[in-house]
Amino acid sequence: MSSPKIWRQRIERYRLLGQKCKGCGKVYFPKRLVCPECGGRDFGEESMPETGKIVTYTTVYVGPKFMENDTPYVVAIIEFANGVRVTTQVVDVSPEEVSAGKEVKFVFRKLKDEGKTGVIVYGYKAQLV
Repeated sequence: MSSPKIWRQRIERYRLLGQKCKGCGKVYFPKRLVCPECGGRDFGEESMPETGKIVTYTTVYVGPKFMENDTPYVVAIIEFANGVRVTTQVVDVSPEEVSAGKEVKFVFRKLKDEGKTGVIVYGYKAQLV
């Protein structure tokens, strides 16, 4: 992800801030320009819950270059209480401890370094409760 894109998405990434369609009430994260449910373009801000449950997950044994020293690690689809689902890494846990249905909380962590520019990219990850 480029530095300008990180800057534009800083509020959503750092605060888990989504949106709710004023037309049909559907909640989205990340934000969208058009509601796929009703075609509406009028949204209000919606804070995402700080916890959720693991729907499904996988263990990554061969990751991208910037994460090759962190393997194996777990990536999961997490569902918030409001029905929104996100994909993120589950941290501070061995792959054997992870299972569907377990509750997680979202934590703010370093995602990666952006090469020679020295920009450190931060965002959310999940941690077992």
